[in-house]
Amino acid sequence: MHDHDLVLRPTEAQTRAALNPPPGRIGGDLVVETLRGLGATTVFGLPGQHALGMFDALRRSSMTYVGLRVENNAGFAADAYGRVTGEAAPLLLSTGPGALMSLAALQEAAAASAPVLAIASQVPTAGLGGGRHGHLHELRDQQGSFRDVVKSVHTVRSQSQIPSAIAAAWESALTAPHGPVWVEIPQDVLLAETRLPVVTAVDATPHDLVPRPELTAVAAELLTNAARPAIIAGGGVVRADAAGKLRALAERLDAPVVTTFGGKGAFPWEHPLSLQSWMEDRHTTDFLEDADVLLVVGSGLGELSSNYHTFRPRGRVIQIEADLGKLESNHPALGIHADARIALSALLETVGERTDPAAADSVRTVLAKVRERLAGQDLDVEQRILADVRAALPADAPSFWDMTILAYWAWSAWPGALHSAQGAGGLGYGFPAAIGAAAADPTRPVLAVSGDGGAMYSIAELATAKQYGLPVTWLIVDDGGYGILREYMTDAFGEATATELVRPDFVALAESFGVPAVRTSVESLREDLGKALAAPGPSVVVLPAVLRMFAPTHL
Repeated sequence: MHDHDLVLRPTEAQTRAALNPPPGRIGGDLVVETLRGLGATTVFGLPGQHALGMFDALRRSSMTYVGLRVENNAGFAADAYGRVTGEAAPLLLSTGPGALMSLAALQEAAAASAPVLAIASQVPTAGLGGGRHGHLHELRDQQGSFRDVVKSVHTVRSQSQIPSAIAAAWESALTAPHGPVWVEIPQDVLLAETRLPVVTAVDATPHDLVPRPELTAVAAELLTNAARPAIIAGGGVVRADAAGKLRALAERLDAPVVTTFGGKGAFPWEHPLSLQSWMEDRHTTDFLEDADVLLVVGSGLGELSSNYHTFRPRGRVIQIEADLGKLESNHPALGIHADARIALSALLETVGERTDPAAADSVRTVLAKVRERLAGQDLDVEQRILADVRAALPADAPSFWDMTILAYWAWSAWPGALHSAQGAGGLGYGFPAAIGAAAADPTRPVLAVSGDGGAMYSIAELATAKQYGLPVTWLIVDDGGYGILREYMTDAFGEATATELVRPDFVALAESFGVPAVRTSVESLREDLGKALAAPGPSVVVLPAVLRMFAPTHL
């Protein structure tokens, strides 16, 4: 007899329970029971007519439900929950319009490799197959709308398929590279009474993505013998929880490290080997181009991580990347398809130690050149605002940034970890994402940063933050329009079009939701923001200011 035979054999009590499931259960209960069996504790979403079976089952569950006001915002909240916990965040959606409203959020989750488990309803089973039956919310091919966005698609046609489909989706979402997945279940399957046994523990262990040993051996040899090694650390290091291993490798090699915007927090900001995150600076780009061996971990070296594709490495590139589509997609390299943590562990086992007293001096020289470049551009206000926001935010509190000028500053200059929508670059991420993070840990404050244009995408979620009493402070930088587009158009065409916006009195609007709000100034921002973050529940701080970007170096 094999060990697994013993594991799979049910006890007498389990057999009795399976033969006599509790009455009153429907297909939606199988969804919720499976999620609980996988370890999920919190779900996000919005109810809709076809999805009511799932939401009724929540009533019989111990799971925490966080309901947002717009599906796209619910997707952003699930994205953030997945980023901060490393768990797959369930996102419950209805058919057709409700499902489609989540697409932009799922694109961001895909671009940022955030694990989101989207479970949507479908028209009744008889309406599947592409015929035009006239069902409410009907799409000819709903899953086809998501197939180009999500990592995997899982379709259910009977109740017995629900646990396996959700488990397979969960496993897919959490196997490197993480990402959003799509499950859809017909309305009638969710609503029908079920006599299937209660779903208990569900096994959906993600697969390890292990590097080929001959490749890590070559990489270790190249790094050990390098004269001028350097490291670019991307978001894959953060997602793999591999910052400690990255630091150990950098210190063993005396190799300077720069983090991408998605990789912020992967390396200590003030470390002697830290080039920080100045990826949009030509001094940084020049330094990285001069490396004879460049180790790229968890980054595809896309547009924002390559100074808008002006980066041209002259040395040997080693690229460790879990997303096969990103491996060598922009630069020839020794490509190692692997999870960052496992690959860095393999390198640490084999790489030799090298000492380079000049490495820290080189880092200081590059950072001094960056500061000198900025000093000549009259950007003291922008740098002061960013420093004051950092000073007001508790050290361990997470921050979520919308696509706005202050966020573009933060990508380069914010000292340490942050979360933003720079994966796909859509507006409206900051505040609903902060709600998702606060739902994951309501014991600490969370900061959201938006411009006035982006804020209008998610203003309805003030009601959500108030309803659940979540400790989210929302900093809205009000410059009267789409500020960065105003800059882009003025630079390109001499004047801007369609960038100026009529907007509400954000303070009065927040207060109408019962959310405390204050209008601040550059001089009082640190104090006002600190007070808001220290207070319980949600709050809004409005900063009227027209900010400028630092001059680009890629043109």
